[in-house]
Amino acid sequence: MTKNINWGIMGCGGIAREFADALKAVEGANLIAAASKSGKAKQFAEDFNLAYYYDDYEEFVRNEEIDVVYVATTHNFHYENTMLCLNNNKHVLCEKAFTLNAKQASRLIEIAKSKKLFLMEAMWTRFSPALAKLISVIKAGVIGEIKTLKGDFCIDVPFDPKHRLYNINLAGGSLLDLGIYPITFACMILERYPVEITGTLNIGKTSVDQESHYLLKFDKGETALLSSACTYSAPIDFVIYGTKGRIVVPNFYFPAKLILMKNGKTEEIISVPYESNGKNYEAIEVMECILQNKTQSDKQTFYDTLKIMEILDSLREAYLTYPNENDF
Repeated sequence: MTKNINWGIMGCGGIAREFADALKAVEGANLIAAASKSGKAKQFAEDFNLAYYYDDYEEFVRNEEIDVVYVATTHNFHYENTMLCLNNNKHVLCEKAFTLNAKQASRLIEIAKSKKLFLMEAMWTRFSPALAKLISVIKAGVIGEIKTLKGDFCIDVPFDPKHRLYNINLAGGSLLDLGIYPITFACMILERYPVEITGTLNIGKTSVDQESHYLLKFDKGETALLSSACTYSAPIDFVIYGTKGRIVVPNFYFPAKLILMKNGKTEEIISVPYESNGKNYEAIEVMECILQNKTQSDKQTFYDTLKIMEILDSLREAYLTYPNENDF
């Protein structure tokens, strides 16, 4: 990349700070502005030496120096925040889950296409060096034909009805925040989407799913057994079982190594380190696409985002509806 691109960040929580740190490792990336409605923008701007900070999103998006916005607000605000950015001619990288449902996602995609603006969901795992290596190992036939995939993303978060994972008004629950990882990872590995989707969501006293289990079946007979939870912890691992062995991917939401096993024994450990904190790779993809005047990434397409949103919609249909999710 030869041209500098100016970034703005909307929402100044923990993940916004991680992304701001990642931008330091990206050539040509200039983070110049941040905005927050919770009063965090000033401190954020001081910490990252930004030229601008805003407590008002309308004022933020009117800053003509900003080329692209990273939307790092809670799930319930993704649709309206991204729409605001697009309507003010900003390219957008929006955190996952992209929106509350597929209908919202489809509408944002329509707007981005019509205005010829770049738009992408921030599924950072898709851009990790380890994922590319994993897929190449699988395609080389090292573990034979894939039969089953198993992945869990379960973390123990103390119950607090105001916490984003337990608050239905913030579109909380384990599915959108954590379950999206194993679901997306399974689809990325197989490079296809399921033909059958079933699941069970355990709804807690704040009306969001605290523990969820998913079963995906694919057209060649492969199955994916997946789970997410915010009430207990478990190894955040993903395992791909094949006819000749299996591959274990520790911390699969952003992995650094692959463990190849055959006959119950470790045969090889493949180290695939990453630079910075890993979110730099998705930022690089965004910037390269913008410089090429693309509206979507070839690696994280609109189709990919819509298919994942449709899976999430299907899983929670009988269990969970978020307030005002269809009012747009």
